[in-house]
Amino acid sequence: MEDRIFKKQDAFICELKQKNIKVTVCYVTVTHISVVSFSSYKMFLLKALISVEQRIEDAGKVFFGVCAPEEIFAKYKYLLKVSDACNWILLVLSCSLSLDHIFFNTVCMHVTFRDYFGEKVALYYLWLGWYTRMLVPAAVIGIVVFLYGLAFFNTSPLIHEVCDSNIIMCPRCDIRCSVWNLSDTCTYAKVSQLFDNEGTVAFAMFMAIWATLFLELWKRHRALHVSKWKVFDWCEEEEELILEIVNNPKCKPKEFSHSYLRSIVVLLLVTLVLVVIIGLTHALVICRVLTAILLSQSTWHFLRDHSSTIAMLSGAVLHYITIQVMTRVNKIVAFKLCEFEKPRSFAATEKSFTVKMFTFQFFTLFSSLFYVAFFLGRINGYPGNYVRIAGKWRLEECHPSGCLTDLFIQMAVILLLKQTINNIFEFTACREEEGNFDPCDLCKLRNWMENYDLTDVNAFSLFNEFLEMVLQFSFTTIFVAAFPLAPLLALINNIFEIRLDAIKMVSLERRLVPKKTNDIGVWTRILEVVGVMAVIANGLVIGISSDFIPRLVYRYHYGPCATSNSTSLDCMTGYINNTLATAFMSNVYIKKDFKDLIENGYNITQCSYKDYRSDENQSLTSQFWLILALRFAFVILFEHVVVMCKFIAAWFIPDSPIRVKNDRLDDKLRRLKKELDRSTEV
Repeated sequence: MEDRIFKKQDAFICELKQKNIKVTVCYVTVTHISVVSFSSYKMFLLKALISVEQRIEDAGKVFFGVCAPEEIFAKYKYLLKVSDACNWILLVLSCSLSLDHIFFNTVCMHVTFRDYFGEKVALYYLWLGWYTRMLVPAAVIGIVVFLYGLAFFNTSPLIHEVCDSNIIMCPRCDIRCSVWNLSDTCTYAKVSQLFDNEGTVAFAMFMAIWATLFLELWKRHRALHVSKWKVFDWCEEEEELILEIVNNPKCKPKEFSHSYLRSIVVLLLVTLVLVVIIGLTHALVICRVLTAILLSQSTWHFLRDHSSTIAMLSGAVLHYITIQVMTRVNKIVAFKLCEFEKPRSFAATEKSFTVKMFTFQFFTLFSSLFYVAFFLGRINGYPGNYVRIAGKWRLEECHPSGCLTDLFIQMAVILLLKQTINNIFEFTACREEEGNFDPCDLCKLRNWMENYDLTDVNAFSLFNEFLEMVLQFSFTTIFVAAFPLAPLLALINNIFEIRLDAIKMVSLERRLVPKKTNDIGVWTRILEVVGVMAVIANGLVIGISSDFIPRLVYRYHYGPCATSNSTSLDCMTGYINNTLATAFMSNVYIKKDFKDLIENGYNITQCSYKDYRSDENQSLTSQFWLILALRFAFVILFEHVVVMCKFIAAWFIPDSPIRVKNDRLDDKLRRLKKELDRSTEV
């Protein structure tokens, strides 16, 4: 009786009784009653009073039956009726709503979920279903782009040039690394061709426009359904005030406030967290470098020959582990920052938490990918002047066929692990929570015990589902130029995700508290930001990371088709050799970098590496500066063209269908006429 939790519960029950709410308590013994419960917390809130008919021993539990008087609901419905922003039809649902009907209704899942869980959950399924359907054309075109690269798999002159080459390449590391033949990486060159070709550029432009079309069409889709649900003009602030008035007629609204000092502190703390996350990315880079060095020194030939690839895969797995750890850390930090920020209402808290949590998760997931996309192989230096970590370990290099394959492998590993393992853990965790009571008790206390022993939920449970899907949307759009099959994997995952989420919400978790809303909230703004970032990132990936621009420059300025009228050779013949520079061992600095190689008895006078540098003094050539200028020009042109297409699409597609606008106009006219007739009668 002296327990703090008991005192808190007792105070809560006393406060309910003071508001004329009837409370019935059953100690130790409970009854078999056919009511679908609302349980979302440790105390049950039931829609009807308990009538004890059959007592069954179940020690250790106390059940509370709560029944509000009719006048409370009458006040609530009246205030909703007179409110301009909350003008909607209140639907009273039957307690006998069948869960099987909800579970098996696959055609209109969002409709039945709205009846049982409220508009907020229904809009999540409405959005998820729309997102999944919109992934179908993206997945189909992604497959076409993949097949386009596969069609030239064996005929590409670039692949033949690598596979038939006898060029000696410089060692990838300093210790126990020897020179290698370019033809040893024939398989890598073939994989690069699948994801770094002309079709990738068109697909990246399509996905950037697709993201805009998805958002614009989603706004129309949402407007159509919220209009049917009569919550088009629903206002969160008025709903909040109505609940406060019903709870306490003498209440005063919590006023808006803003503290510049508190905002500056929060901004600095958020920046500090982002710096820590970026620091973890640097740690992952160092781990990859050290792994490659250790594997290259292994006595196993397989590990030594594939040290770079294994290091890349291990880095991707380590990145996934980091994501799982930081997800929990980010959630705690975001909650603490929200508490310090002191938002006005729960809705403001939810919005602030969503923005912070998504920002932290975005940097956690994408920092490593940004390094692979834009820095890998570009800051490592060259023979005689390598960039080294702590003056000792060389940074990684890109393959002569390009760096895009490294980004593809990193994305594929993270996306597959994140989608499959997360769903498995999420589903099995709920299953483990479900089966912790006696089967006999389940038969006798089906309505109470079954709900009480389900996995607990809270106000942010739906947030986790949205976060997972929006991060997947980011993966699907931001680096799609490096991974055209990402929409296909997302589509396959979502087909199972919808069903798993339905099973979890209906059968494995306690019921979420139904809430009204007419939009997915701040997630719409986040999706718009992701769409803009997709344009920027894909433009940079194609212009900076891929070899699309260097190939165009070679084809029309340096290749055989540009320098002669001969048509017997393919225009890309000699491209790989053109991208390589030569390092001569006679150079003092180069000899110092390859000291271990020379001491081991390798009698070589020169080796090649990927860069546009002069063979004499290793200075950057004019071709490098021409390609660099064209890269930036392409990025600017790509982004302006795609952004213009996005604006045209946004202008061309109205946010609300004409039918919805006309229906709302007619509804307003009817209400005004009704009010006019009423005033005339008075």
